[in-house]
Amino acid sequence: MDRSRAVRISKRMSLALRHRPEALGITLDPNGWTTIEALVRGLEAHGERVTADDIDEIVETSDKQRFALSEDGTRIRANQGHSVSVDLGLPARVPPHLLFHGTVDRSLAPIRAQGLVRGSRTHVHLSADVATARIVAARRAGERVLLRVRAAAMHEAGFTFYLSDNGVWLTENVPPAFIEVP
Repeated sequence: MDRSRAVRISKRMSLALRHRPEALGITLDPNGWTTIEALVRGLEAHGERVTADDIDEIVETSDKQRFALSEDGTRIRANQGHSVSVDLGLPARVPPHLLFHGTVDRSLAPIRAQGLVRGSRTHVHLSADVATARIVAARRAGERVLLRVRAAAMHEAGFTFYLSDNGVWLTENVPPAFIEVP
């Protein structure tokens, strides 16, 4: 499958599996799963001729690893980033001392006032490494800013962290007191 087609289909999958399952006429179970068969039918109904093998290829070759397949390969879900209510069943984890969040300069005033908030999503996304946080920041227009989150201190204060299957750290919010702004 050519790259541009894979990206287009991946974006449609992200929309349906993270935010609007109705966009492809699929339903998600409480843990965010839908069948590959339903996803293929939904994509085909919206003009994308795909097979289960195409879906497998998109999942396996995605640089962001946004999707997971069930052990038996019959179901799919997004790893994180949901705005619909799902329980990914992730165990609480002890985070590293520092985590990172990439943003842009125009977002600093609200972050200083409110911290990092999840907005319409179920969690705030944090990176374990600087390089990933920089990539996240690059998606937005403006001067990139790398925030350091004192995750160990948050954990000690009672905040819960989860680690998604693709290595993204998740928490409900990050108060300003735990954010180091350059």
